[in-house]
Amino acid sequence: MARRRFRARLPLVVTAVVAVMSTMAATGSAATGPAAAEPGPDKPTIRYTEYGIPHIIASDWGGLGTGYGYAAAKDNICTLADTYLMVKAQRSRYLGPDGKASPGQNQNSTTNLNSDLYFQRIKDNGVVERLLAKPAPDGPEPEVKEAIRGYVQGYNRYLAETGVNNLTDPACRGAAWVRPITELDVYRHAHAEIIMGSADPLLDGQVTAAPPGASTAAPQASSPARTTPAKTSPAKTAEKIRDALAASREQGMGSNALAVGSQGVSGATSMLLANPHFPWQGKNRMWQSQLTIPGKVNVSGASLLGLPAVNIGHNDDVAWSHTVATVAPFGLFDVQVDPLNPTKYLVDGAWKQMTSQQIAVDVLQADGSLAKVTRKLWSTQYGPITTSIMGYPLPWVVSAHAVRDVNMNNLRALNTWFRLDQAKDVHDVVNTLETTQGVPFFNTVASDREGNALYADIQAVPNITDEHAGSCLTETGKLLFNQSLRLPNVPPLSILDGKRSACDWPDDPNAVGPGLLDPHKQPRLIRSDFVGNANDSPWLANPDQPLTYPRVMGDMAAPRSLRTQELILTAQNRINGTDGLRGRGFTPESMGQLLFADNSRAADLALNATVSMCQNVAFGLILVDGNVVNVSEACPILAAWKSHDFTADSRGSLLFANYWSFLQGSQGLENLPWKVPFDPKDPVHTPNSLDSGSSAVRDAFGRAVLALRKAGIPLNAPLSDVQKITRGSEQIPIHGASGKLGVLNVIELGQVDGTPDVEFGSSFIQQVRFTADGPPEAYSVLAYSQSANPNSPHYADQTKLFSAGRWVTTRFTEEQIAASPALETKVLD
Repeated sequence: MARRRFRARLPLVVTAVVAVMSTMAATGSAATGPAAAEPGPDKPTIRYTEYGIPHIIASDWGGLGTGYGYAAAKDNICTLADTYLMVKAQRSRYLGPDGKASPGQNQNSTTNLNSDLYFQRIKDNGVVERLLAKPAPDGPEPEVKEAIRGYVQGYNRYLAETGVNNLTDPACRGAAWVRPITELDVYRHAHAEIIMGSADPLLDGQVTAAPPGASTAAPQASSPARTTPAKTSPAKTAEKIRDALAASREQGMGSNALAVGSQGVSGATSMLLANPHFPWQGKNRMWQSQLTIPGKVNVSGASLLGLPAVNIGHNDDVAWSHTVATVAPFGLFDVQVDPLNPTKYLVDGAWKQMTSQQIAVDVLQADGSLAKVTRKLWSTQYGPITTSIMGYPLPWVVSAHAVRDVNMNNLRALNTWFRLDQAKDVHDVVNTLETTQGVPFFNTVASDREGNALYADIQAVPNITDEHAGSCLTETGKLLFNQSLRLPNVPPLSILDGKRSACDWPDDPNAVGPGLLDPHKQPRLIRSDFVGNANDSPWLANPDQPLTYPRVMGDMAAPRSLRTQELILTAQNRINGTDGLRGRGFTPESMGQLLFADNSRAADLALNATVSMCQNVAFGLILVDGNVVNVSEACPILAAWKSHDFTADSRGSLLFANYWSFLQGSQGLENLPWKVPFDPKDPVHTPNSLDSGSSAVRDAFGRAVLALRKAGIPLNAPLSDVQKITRGSEQIPIHGASGKLGVLNVIELGQVDGTPDVEFGSSFIQQVRFTADGPPEAYSVLAYSQSANPNSPHYADQTKLFSAGRWVTTRFTEEQIAASPALETKVLD
């Protein structure tokens, strides 16, 4: 297997820190934790170091939130103000109804009007207010309330000091919608992040649902036209829904995480690699900080912008990350409706009347005036009615589909992250996950100073045991719940029989909330070598110890994605010393190599067979849709691409990426023309051996050559000729590739406001190394940089580092922060 060495370099401006850290560790002068704690400052204090990273220190949670709110607003006030506009359901009021909104994981997934109707319904129902009135764990714990109260003060202070008309970001300078915020705005934002797993697939269907014969709003431009299809079989319906969900997964967030224990590291006790693949624009941008209250918390990492905690990062003793899991955070209920009165539905032999709500929002008109738009939305005892999922119609005819969202009553995630920030070891992490059940649709991967590596898929999960599924799934539901075996990463979505109230998600006395799966039934694994996840199900967190769990959490004994294969093989080869690098076990350099080598598992498996096919095509000609394509030029280009990498200067990678896209399309990996099929006894190495004689291989290759020529792209063009982004007057090449290619460093290029840019991919990347004593050693890079403001000095500085494969050496101790040559201090008097 070819492996190109792409050295993950440490930035020269901070390499002196390594020597300082080594000296302090040797002398014991870097002791961390409560025993070495000095009192916090009287006023919240922000210390900025290299690349504008804020280190916020305060004497209490309120002060910590104030510092976070001020610093976050300074870097990204327009992005934050846009988010608050969304959760207040006022985008149509200020920006018009037809603009694009991004309430979920995907960019521009709906219109302003549909987004406003969705969030106005949540407001009218008082969902967030009701949760805030509850005691913990359902409601926020006292420290959460204090931090958010402080955050609001910090945000509003920055806005008052600067003034809307003096903001340096042109995206919202002088905008009427940039206003002071309230605590409720912040909680609504947090809630929107927690429920975003169901927003993309179901939002449009919920706000446009109308009974047969009733008028409904015309489909919005951003959504597929919703027509009532001819009656389809359960199998066809399940297949279409599955394909829609698969497409959504490919277009949305993902992630890799690897935790390495004491038996897998060199000269340390454990390491962690965090590599979330989040959007590069909008509300799901991550933002980096360190938060310190001496004696209480000292945590460094990144959070979703505007949430005053660290979601992914490390403290003195534990490092953790999250990856998108294969749990569907919602379920559907098929309810039989009365054909003469389709707003009545049958439950336990009796007809019940659906409830209706008139949802009204203000909408900006072409002449600048405001008008009310009102829609009647419908609900059942299970939840709201939807008439589509990811654009695929779910007709309201003889039955309708109701939605139950497992996270709609979840503000517990805030408590989860605040507790994780203070965890002492991986056992503490597990306890936090179990007692809060707040993590929404994420796995957790962690390592600790004691040498443990943890994988845990403990979260808010619908309580659909295998027995409950067997009793209550509809015919379509049975196929859909199990059909995801054919496509890795597709959640097992349930459609339950709504005619029986017993088919609702039952309450479990061991779960934190109603309808949740007992957390003790959810998978976890602690090992001393490694565990990891790349968005597949929990089954192969470590291939030496396959996990079992209820089907609702994902598949088992099924093909793994190429990214999962790459993560496992790279970890095994490094630990065993069989990857061509010196020694055995992970070090910071080899951990960086794992990610920034940009190796393609697809190329490892298929390149040689593809070259063989190309070299044996008669006269070098392939017929594609009536076009005769001469591929003879392409053969030596692929043959020379021996490194199998997607680094910026790689030649042949563009050709292979286009070819692989045509070959795989939307089908599962196991359906490609392999000579050796998938074997559940050897899941990391199968399927393999591409059939070079397959017509599908030949056709896909011809199409790739034809497509590049039509686009005017040379077949041997380096990746950087195409995969680059513009920041100011500079074009920055971006290495990495689509996850379908089995590249860990995922980069998905698209169009943002008509300009080529990264839609989502590697975002906040961090590796953390623990030793028996001394401070944690950490390196990070925020791929899109700290600020979305084009006039900020931190708009593209880390993006250039990412482009060059370099890292920022994290400053964690007070001595390290004080030693920064870029140190600037802001005291919030």
